[in-house]
Amino acid sequence: MTRFRSLYHQGFARIAACTLPVSLAEPHANAERVLEVLKECDRQRVATVVFPELGLTGYTLDDLRFQDVVLDGARTALEWLARQTADLMSVAVVGLPLCRGELLYNCAAVIHRGRILGVVPKSYLPRYREFYEPRQFTSGLGTSGLVRIGSAEVPFGADLLFEAHDLPGLTLGVEICEDLWVANPPSGMLAQAGASVVLNPSASPVTIGRTDDRSLLCQAQSMRTLTAYAYAAAGEGESTTDLAWDGQVSIHENGRLLAQSDRFPQGERLVVADVDLDLLRQERLRTGQFGVGRDRFRTIEFALSAPLEDLGLKRDVARFPFVPSDPKTLARDCYEAWTIQVSALRQRLQASGAQRAVIGVSGGLDSTLALLVAVRAADELGWPRTHVLAYTMPGFATGSESRGLAHALMSALGVETNELDIRPAAETMLAGIGHPYAEGKPVHDITFENVQAGLRTDFLFRLANHRNGIVIGTGDLSELALGWCTYGVGDQMSHYNVNAGMPKTLIQHVIRWLVREGGLEGGAPDVLEKIVNAEISPELVPDVGQGIQSTEQMIGPYALQDFTLFYVLRYGFRPSRIAFLAEKAWGRVTTGSWPRHFPEDRRKSYDLEEICHWLRIFIHRFFATSQFKRSAMPNGPKIVAGGSLSPRGDWRAPSDGNARAWLEELKQNTAM
Repeated sequence: MTRFRSLYHQGFARIAACTLPVSLAEPHANAERVLEVLKECDRQRVATVVFPELGLTGYTLDDLRFQDVVLDGARTALEWLARQTADLMSVAVVGLPLCRGELLYNCAAVIHRGRILGVVPKSYLPRYREFYEPRQFTSGLGTSGLVRIGSAEVPFGADLLFEAHDLPGLTLGVEICEDLWVANPPSGMLAQAGASVVLNPSASPVTIGRTDDRSLLCQAQSMRTLTAYAYAAAGEGESTTDLAWDGQVSIHENGRLLAQSDRFPQGERLVVADVDLDLLRQERLRTGQFGVGRDRFRTIEFALSAPLEDLGLKRDVARFPFVPSDPKTLARDCYEAWTIQVSALRQRLQASGAQRAVIGVSGGLDSTLALLVAVRAADELGWPRTHVLAYTMPGFATGSESRGLAHALMSALGVETNELDIRPAAETMLAGIGHPYAEGKPVHDITFENVQAGLRTDFLFRLANHRNGIVIGTGDLSELALGWCTYGVGDQMSHYNVNAGMPKTLIQHVIRWLVREGGLEGGAPDVLEKIVNAEISPELVPDVGQGIQSTEQMIGPYALQDFTLFYVLRYGFRPSRIAFLAEKAWGRVTTGSWPRHFPEDRRKSYDLEEICHWLRIFIHRFFATSQFKRSAMPNGPKIVAGGSLSPRGDWRAPSDGNARAWLEELKQNTAM
């Protein structure tokens, strides 16, 4: 299990960015400081670390960059530093001025395990405001070849990639400071050619608002290039003749900030984060824009020799990937999800020419949200709310609590309230097909359940015909993933399903958000609080001593199943990797963040055995038994970036597939 819990085995790489005090024009002193940081990075098993621009000499030397003492000292310090890394794991990117022939370049040297892998010159030299680098340096744009450092000929140029041949997906690219600020940064081409991690040694003086600009650039470039982007700015020790330096360092991944230091430090600042190489690879597979132009770059290979041991994981893994834990982001997502549903239904009602919306209301989560959406769409269309035809349809196992909640909600919203008892029709159908229940035998099998589910849908469709309306579906994304719906004449079908793109865990939070910010009147908020806190049950099997029928006891906790759904649908991760992530997210109640207003008494943890148990159930239901239902699902809006299951959009798969490969992978790689 040590291998299973290794971040490097699971497709992550630990990267770092560092700023540290610099001694101007003292390369060896600076190299010694860099070495101490590299030893710490080795202790933390960091794969690669970036230091500030021209960090071996200091950035603010101006014309001192021409001095032989400085240039010779920088080369000597680089050679010494490279030798000292012979037994260290981390690939280091350090800055220095370097002559190649009669031209001086602003360079980043990449060193690892005793050798200099290559040298990348800065492509774009700033000459505006406080900068005038072209006075000393030559642009490295378009350069390619070798440079002699000591007795070695080292690859030199803007066309270098650095690839770990023993860690799939770890390919490093380097650009320097101003390279990021231009219209077409080199990191774009580096990423297209295969770079998954971009390292930027920077000077970056600070003025009011500049830190926001640079953070935005790093965030945007990491998202645009689908990379991890590590940025190290110069800080303490640089000359403040006309400038100041805040020494902030950061690591972004695909637009997400993973780690960031404080500003204006006194002393060294090292930030470390574990970047998800598999995530980046899967995102790139879906675009079809990466892996091109590799022939224009030279690839320098190295052996990282990362340990396959449990090093922990230096990143947050959200328990609810569909539900942000940040309150502002959660409120925004709830508003957008709700508004997408409402606007989509409004358009369908207008386009269909329907005069009414017909919906079955059970008193559960899904029908509650669908009813709220229908009411809001009716309001925006200028319909009276009585044009929303709501039906509660009690069956053999309908509880008094859910029935009461359904009636209370319909009454609070002012819709046309109806009750249609399906039991007589169900008894007639069961008798007609010769089911044992019709003879008084307590047989509550799948036929017994589906007769009820099917009749409810059949009644709704005929009511829609009769009242010139369309049937509003209630089944959600989580149920579609697990096949937890009755096919055809059942809750799988409707004229338009507003919940088709909504995972169960997000539905709960949208309802909680509507309670607090939805402007609902009367007793609706109190009713919604009771609904969102109730046990999730299909209420199809009578309680004859076994207790209320529990959905989650049969198909698994929706919290775990939505976690799996996100990583299967969005990234196609291996089951063992999903189990690894789930253990990080759900292993302890006290670690990580919980979404706002999530009840304290519902916060729980799951061990690896439980995670794998429910993961196997998800795999079997998702890959082997349920696709035929999704292949015939009705129209409905996509809601979450994690994807949808519409065969016309995000998900296309064979209806007669099987789950053997996924189950075997989980078994082999978790040893459970």
